[in-house]
Amino acid sequence: MKYNAFMLVVSDMEKSRAFYEKLLGLKVAMDLGVNVSYDCGVALQTKETWLEFIDKPENAVCFGGNDKELYFEEDDLDGFLKVLESWGAALVRPMFTQAWGQRVIRFYDPDHHIIEVGEPLSLVIKRFLSQGLSIEATAERTMCPLPYVQFLAKELAEEINE
Repeated sequence: MKYNAFMLVVSDMEKSRAFYEKLLGLKVAMDLGVNVSYDCGVALQTKETWLEFIDKPENAVCFGGNDKELYFEEDDLDGFLKVLESWGAALVRPMFTQAWGQRVIRFYDPDHHIIEVGEPLSLVIKRFLSQGLSIEATAERTMCPLPYVQFLAKELAEEINE
């Protein structure tokens, strides 16, 4: 068996496509009109066709459950936040820093599915190391395995020496 995609049911395909393609930069892998698959393993399906597939009435699909999220990473989180503001997306909560030092923002898509965008953990680790935190302290702070932090410390040293 092979995992293929995570599918979101959407009420307005065009509005959702604009959100996922223009704001989040997803690339279409296949467009079937009522179903759009992206090259990252996310798919959108119209509510009407989904209800047909599962043979359920209109009220069987509920949006805004707050029980799952799609997670993305962005190297330029501050730049993304400016773009996000221009879209006027409803926030789950303002940007904050997780216990392990990673900055993240959670917001809703047009159908109230939660989207999280965070900075890559590798950038968090390199930031801590650049600020003078030891390799061991960085591993403890970020809850990452010491060998991974050591690898990134070596990579950071090479970047500095270039």
